[in-house]
Amino acid sequence: MESSMAAAVEMPVTTVSAFDVSGRRPATTAGLVLNSPDPPSLREELVGVVGKAFRPRRTSGGDGGAGRCAWALTALQAVFPVLQWGRTYTLKSFRSDVMAGLTLASLGIPQSIGYANLAKLDPQYGLYTSVVPPLIYAVMGTSREIAIGPVAVVSLLLSSMVQKIVDPATDPVTYRTLVFTVTFLAGIFQVSFGLFRLGFLVDFLSHAAIVGFMGGAAIVIGLQQLKGLLGLSRFTNSTDVVSVAKAVFSALHDPWHPGNFFIGCSFLIFILATRFIGRRYKKLFWLSAISPLLSVVLSTAAVYATRADKHGVKIIREVHAGLNPSSVKQIQLNGPYTTECAKIAVICAVIALTEAIAVGRSFASIRGYKLDGNKEMIAMGCSNIAGSMSSCYVATGSFSRTAVNFSAGARSTVSNIVMAITVFIALELFMKLLYYTPMAVLASIILSALPGLIDIREAWSIWKVDKMDFLICLGAFIGVLFGSVEIGLGVALAISFAKIIIQSIRPQVEVLGRLQGTNIFCSVRQYPVACRTPAIQVIRIDTSFLCFINATFIKERIMEWVMAEVETSNEKARERVQSVVLDMSNVVNIDTSGLVGLEEIHQDLLSMGIQMAIAGPGWQAIQKMKLGHVVDRVGEEWIFLTVSEAVEGCLTAHKGSAMEC
Repeated sequence: MESSMAAAVEMPVTTVSAFDVSGRRPATTAGLVLNSPDPPSLREELVGVVGKAFRPRRTSGGDGGAGRCAWALTALQAVFPVLQWGRTYTLKSFRSDVMAGLTLASLGIPQSIGYANLAKLDPQYGLYTSVVPPLIYAVMGTSREIAIGPVAVVSLLLSSMVQKIVDPATDPVTYRTLVFTVTFLAGIFQVSFGLFRLGFLVDFLSHAAIVGFMGGAAIVIGLQQLKGLLGLSRFTNSTDVVSVAKAVFSALHDPWHPGNFFIGCSFLIFILATRFIGRRYKKLFWLSAISPLLSVVLSTAAVYATRADKHGVKIIREVHAGLNPSSVKQIQLNGPYTTECAKIAVICAVIALTEAIAVGRSFASIRGYKLDGNKEMIAMGCSNIAGSMSSCYVATGSFSRTAVNFSAGARSTVSNIVMAITVFIALELFMKLLYYTPMAVLASIILSALPGLIDIREAWSIWKVDKMDFLICLGAFIGVLFGSVEIGLGVALAISFAKIIIQSIRPQVEVLGRLQGTNIFCSVRQYPVACRTPAIQVIRIDTSFLCFINATFIKERIMEWVMAEVETSNEKARERVQSVVLDMSNVVNIDTSGLVGLEEIHQDLLSMGIQMAIAGPGWQAIQKMKLGHVVDRVGEEWIFLTVSEAVEGCLTAHKGSAMEC
């Protein structure tokens, strides 16, 4: 046994030749590339995607009635994950979720009122949005920590875009109708994204775009709060920084009451101080969580005791109590503004999903489990559909409330249920107590949540890593700040697509060399130690789709490399270029323009007395090359599985031609 092992160790490493002695390739290696089965058709791929969306995973074992029951249970668990994790739910987890839910409600109630004001809605609509959507998400969502409700960015999106159709100050009823319609359509879009595996649409907003967009939106939201912080009666509906600055400047000439500013700044400092203490001392996290609610209670009591509302301090006044009223009849899907509502809904749906999935994934990675993006889209969409029918506007996952939920020890989505029940109790019993709540406190609560949206450190990191990505970030930031939310998103998308198009038009075309003692071929620019094979030029095409947009550039680039090598090698006869190997292992697909480009490269090389070989084309690429007769023109014997096989084949062919001469 030892001798056999020694023999195995001493056995020299040999490479399998692509050609036999006669110079022909064995049929076994030729068949690997040219005789592979046809790739799936477009119809098969689409059917597969839809089938995966609607067909639950099969369970092993059992048939007949038992099999059908198992199938039905699996289907229900796929739609309602609570049926899966609920079986192992413990009393200890419930106690943790109750504490987390109560802590979450103490933060969510004042934030919801403030965000409703930002969305140009009455305060109770923010509270409604913290009741129904969290309950729906609790039974359908896959994130254990995410807290559902109204958020600042989506509230700004709604108010900035819907008010361009209807002014909420002059026609609040129609404005609410449009908001509910947008919420319903946003939910429909979100469910569709999940069912048809269209999560890639969310990825159109890159990380850099989100960082810039959030930063710009945070500043715009902060500027909007100057109305409440200064107690201004007149203010602009525009969201750009120039219009807001003009509005503030002109309003300062009118009579204003410093009591609003004093109350707002005092409680803003209080909230930020408690947040600093909570971060410094982890066990006191609850202090920063209840500080907004405590601010509301203290400021309301102070205004009531001093009757500051009689001296210019602006207050909320009446907040309607009771359970969410039905808003089904207010959803208009065939009205005059349906098209505009659909456009707004798409933007809100994508932004809401982007924020929710980003928040959910960040906390899921900490806890060590995987978030199902498609299920999250369906859960979020169903939450908004149900919410639109119960007087709610677009809800999503909030980063600040999710962080509080996580710190409070939430173990499951039961914390959302506890929060929703607490908000419902507040709606039933405590709304009259909010009559004297100053508007300046709501502004301070919103302002305290904005620093988390401005990530300067991440923007600096983007600048260091990728200047083009930073340009996307900067474009989104400036577009939101000096234009509008739509302009900011449009600029970010335009730069992102321009980056993709530029990279597609001008893909990398690299000359390859062999690492000494191996069959590994790599870029000679990246690895200068790689040796180029005499008489053979190896060129790699670094694009997944060889198509009309880049075929001409790739052809010109390849011929430039070849001409440069020919001019150099003419001085040394033994190194004269006789073959060019195109490494197409990165080329997954090709269109007719790409096929024409390959034929032209082949013809140009033949006119120079150079043979072209192709190595490792992708599944769809080789299929189209056969259908387009490119394989016939190049020759089946010049299609190879790997670059090393192609180089060896070319060397063997050169030796054979030399012997014939």
